[in-house]
Amino acid sequence: MRPAAFPPSTGSAFGQSRELLDMIRFEHTVFALPFALLGALSAAQGLPPWRTSLWILAAMVGARTAAMTFNRLVDVDVDAENPRTASRALPSGRVSRVGAMLFMGAGIVLFGLAAGALGPLTWALSPLALIIILGYSLCKRFTAWAHVVLGLSLAGAPLGAWIAVSGRIEAPALWLSGGVLAWTAGFDILYSLQDEAFDRSWGLHSLPSKLGTIRALMLSRCLHALALLCWGMFNQSVGGHFWSWAGWVAVAVMLIREQWLVRKGDLSRIDQAFFTLNSLIGLVFFLGHALEYWLVRSLLAGL
Repeated sequence: MRPAAFPPSTGSAFGQSRELLDMIRFEHTVFALPFALLGALSAAQGLPPWRTSLWILAAMVGARTAAMTFNRLVDVDVDAENPRTASRALPSGRVSRVGAMLFMGAGIVLFGLAAGALGPLTWALSPLALIIILGYSLCKRFTAWAHVVLGLSLAGAPLGAWIAVSGRIEAPALWLSGGVLAWTAGFDILYSLQDEAFDRSWGLHSLPSKLGTIRALMLSRCLHALALLCWGMFNQSVGGHFWSWAGWVAVAVMLIREQWLVRKGDLSRIDQAFFTLNSLIGLVFFLGHALEYWLVRSLLAGL
C-alpha cells in the first residue's frame, strides 16, 4: 500500500545536509569525474588551466546533484514500495520534498553558472544536457532502454570537459564518451537485476525485466566489450603509449572481474561488482593517461 504522505524530516541543518548528500550518493561522482578530467587533460594535451578545471568540477557536482535529486523525487512512491529502497531518505521522511526540490534547484543553478563560465558552446549545449540528465529519471516508465539514457548522461561529462578546454567537438572526445556510454549502460543493467521481479510487478521497464536475467547479462557483456573498443580507439586517436594502454588493460581486467562476479545472475556480490570496481575504472584509466603525460613532459624537459 502506497503511503499518502511522508512524515516531515527533522534534525539540524548539518544532519539535513548529510542526509541530502547521502540521498544522492554524492561519493559516486567518482564514476564520471575521472573521465571528465581525462577529457580536459587530453584536450589540453597536459594540465588545463586551474580555472577551467574548477569550473568543470563545479559543473559535474551541479549536474549530478540535480539529476540524482530529481530521480529521487520522481521515484519516491516507487521507492517506498520497494523493500530495497524503502529506507532511502525521501520515502522514510528523513528529507522533505521541499528540501529536496531546493537542493535540486541549487544543482541546476550551479551547473548553469559553470556551463556559462566554461564557454559559449558549453553554455549553448547546457539545456540539452539538462534534458538528458533529468529526463533519464522518467525513461523507466516507457522504455527498457533507460540504461542507455543513463549512459548518455554520464557520457556528457568527458565530452563537456573536452569542449570546455578546446571549444569544439573532436573525434577522441567522441570515442572517450562513447566508451563511458557503453560502460555505464552495461553496469546499470547489472544493477537493475536486483529489481527484475519488482519492475515487472509495477509495470516498470528495464532490460532484465524485458529480456530475463541471462540475456540481460549477455547484453551487458557486449556493452562492456564495446566500451573497451571505444576506449582503445580513444587511446589510438590521442597517440597513447605504454601507460595509457596499461590503464586500458587494467580496466579490461576489472570489467571481466565485474562480469564474473554476477555470472548466471548471482547477486550476492553485486556491491563489489557495481560500487567497488566501477568506482576504480575511471580512476585507473585516468591515472594511466596522467602518468603518461607527466612522463612525456619530464622527458621533453630533459632534452
